[in-house]
Amino acid sequence: MDTDNFELPAAKNQGLKDLEIMSIEALYEYVDELQREIERATNQISLKKSHRNAADSFFERPSE
Repeated sequence: MDTDNFELPAAKNQGLKDLEIMSIEALYEYVDELQREIERATNQISLKKSHRNAADSFFERPSE
């Protein structure tokens, strides 16, 4: 089964927020939320790199 043509479901809140109507407190909360999401994505990248490195070393050919 070829999975290259499958599309992921659209993520919620993909649209940009109207920052003009947000209060200063709401903007700080929004920035905190975005920073937590960036941290979560960065952690996932690290985990995926770790898994890839483990798989690469498992399938690595011995040097001659």
